Amino acid sequence: MVIGDLGLSHLWEQRLAAALTFAIAIVIALVSYRVAMLALRRFTERTPTRADNVVVERIAAPLRWIFVAVALSMAGRAIDLPKYQAAFAQQIAGFVIPALVGWMVIAMIRAVNDIVDLRYDVSVADNLKARRKRTRYAILTRIAVICVVFITLCMMLLSIPAIRSVGVTLMASAGLAGLAVGAAAQPALKNLIAGFQLAFTEPIRLDDVVIIEGEWGRIEEIRLTYVVVRIWDERRLVVPVSKFLEDSFQNWTRSNAQLLGSVFFYVDPSADVARLRERAGLIVQDNPRWDKRFWNLQVTDTTVDALQLRVLATAQDASIAFDLRCDIREGLMRYIATEMPEAIVRRRVQADGFGHTAVTDSQP
Repeated sequence: MVIGDLGLSHLWEQRLAAALTFAIAIVIALVSYRVAMLALRRFTERTPTRADNVVVERIAAPLRWIFVAVALSMAGRAIDLPKYQAAFAQQIAGFVIPALVGWMVIAMIRAVNDIVDLRYDVSVADNLKARRKRTRYAILTRIAVICVVFITLCMMLLSIPAIRSVGVTLMASAGLAGLAVGAAAQPALKNLIAGFQLAFTEPIRLDDVVIIEGEWGRIEEIRLTYVVVRIWDERRLVVPVSKFLEDSFQNWTRSNAQLLGSVFFYVDPSADVARLRERAGLIVQDNPRWDKRFWNLQVTDTTVDALQLRVLATAQDASIAFDLRCDIREGLMRYIATEMPEAIVRRRVQADGFGHTAVTDSQP
């Protein structure tokens, strides 16, 4: 009993020493991590660019656990663990190390995307290049993250000897399984491939103004399989990516954001069009939404009772063009109502000697 008690006591002493060693290793790792992050943050604060700050903040979380994993690995080598415990630790390391490496790679990929978003501001007037860069990098970032996750999972599974030994057998049946899965997931794969194509052909970009499914809105988010369109009344339209490659749609900002807005209204055939043209010019030129490129007023159609007038005016983008059109329409209609009531459309009738009336040609 004395010998057994001594052996049990020695075993508990070994376990206590191992636990203490691992605890000290974790503390050293965390302290080293804090010192390293403090040094990195001070270095990035002295640089003129914010790109390095973005990278440091992105890698902060995975770097902490990498420090801990390295410290535990070094501590494990310093301790004489039993064979079964060493094998178990090796198996855990086979899962944890690929996961941490994949996490770090994903953090770096997303840091690059954040840097692109930082360098290319879409709030400026001429944001075509910025929207193009952001769209491409956003899609490529999602593709890269999926690839890294897939490779990381493969590396984690390969650390299991049983799976590694039957890999050749599984490869033989992977072809048939792939065909079955591909047939079942054909719509999803179709949109996934369309997402790859969308990244390089660029029929749409982030913040593009489009009309699709009869709705006017802006491209808010581009995923690998679907696109979110923010409708003008704050609704969200979710559209499969393939629809933008297979069906027709309107893109008002494909080449640039500038737009030509039109306003149609009707006046009496006897109206002084030259006077209305002069007033329209004053309304357009005094409006800060007009970008000073072009405007005009023309008679575009005639009917028995009215003339159709069209005012064209340019603006920086679709939203400003819409507001400019509303301002022009409101200003001209107010002017007609107060200063030119004779221009208001009215129907003319003629009475014969028997009291009957008939619509006549609308001539003054």
